Amino acid sequence: MGSPSHGTAASRRRFLAASASLTATGLLAPYTAAFGAQKLGKVAYGQGSIDPFFAAGYVALKLGYFGENGLEVEYLNSQSGPRTNQLLAAGQILFGATAATAAPALTLSGKPAALVFGFDRKLTYANLIVRREDYDSGKVRTLQDLAGKRVGATQPQSSTWLMAVYLMQKAGVGDKVDIRPLGDLATMLGALKTGSVSASMATMSMMEQAQQEGWGVPIFDATTEASWQEFMGGDVPGIAALTLRDTIEKRPEVVQAFVSGLVKAQDYITAHSAAQITDAIYDDYLSAFPRQAIEKTLGVYKQTVFLNDNIITQDAYARMTAVMGDGRQYSNEELKNAPYDRCVDMRFVRRARGL
Repeated sequence: MGSPSHGTAASRRRFLAASASLTATGLLAPYTAAFGAQKLGKVAYGQGSIDPFFAAGYVALKLGYFGENGLEVEYLNSQSGPRTNQLLAAGQILFGATAATAAPALTLSGKPAALVFGFDRKLTYANLIVRREDYDSGKVRTLQDLAGKRVGATQPQSSTWLMAVYLMQKAGVGDKVDIRPLGDLATMLGALKTGSVSASMATMSMMEQAQQEGWGVPIFDATTEASWQEFMGGDVPGIAALTLRDTIEKRPEVVQAFVSGLVKAQDYITAHSAAQITDAIYDDYLSAFPRQAIEKTLGVYKQTVFLNDNIITQDAYARMTAVMGDGRQYSNEELKNAPYDRCVDMRFVRRARGL
């Protein structure tokens, strides 16, 4: 695997040639000068946890795709969705990647934000795992079996908390389950393993790790199409990159450079095997997990989860806000103030893809 700067000159020539063509059609006119003539400076980018669902971010960082567009990106693990939102609202990061629910949440709190890149078409953190001993004994085999028990999530109002509330309500036990905020993903796994909670929300990599170690088993696996369609009925943006509306208005060329880097990373993911993607990003970003679990997870994500065109549609956004509504996170009346056109901006993805 080449260094981040490998092929930069050739890539820049290809990009400028493509930009010249797009400028002729008016697609990139406002941005061409900034891309071709100057460096765009340094920006901070926070991802809300460490997980392979952020693969496009890791690939763009590792392979230098942001730099090809004149942008220096400083990456940090912002550790949770709520913390990512706090950093974004405070201007400590310019871009964040976390649950797509972040844009309406920030907008409704008075910091208008928009999703600018979609990573996936399913909420990959909407899985629910239990201890194998409880499953094998018949103690906990279905969502309904969790009545009167504790379920682990990350933080109150986080995406894992929201999905726990939603799944329990759909299963008819919403008022009978104690949803416990536990902090980060590693703490959630530990709490389930030791019996502090009877079940835990889980990303696929968490689910894989628990299964590989022999002590965990899923009772709801959102990565399977049947489970997903039964509960959600179609695409829902799980993870997305976002920025404040103020940044979009004042620094569109920076937003374009950032999104174009992610789009190129997604195209790399689409064109390469799970093993090749793992080779590229595992050591630098995902070594906290067993390598085999990462490669298997990326293989499944490539088949059923990653959003290859990165475009969040109005229908998908509507399904997401339906999960947020009905008083779970917001009233339906409040969510009318966070419509698709205000909280999603796919112009930058479309430009990057020449659409």
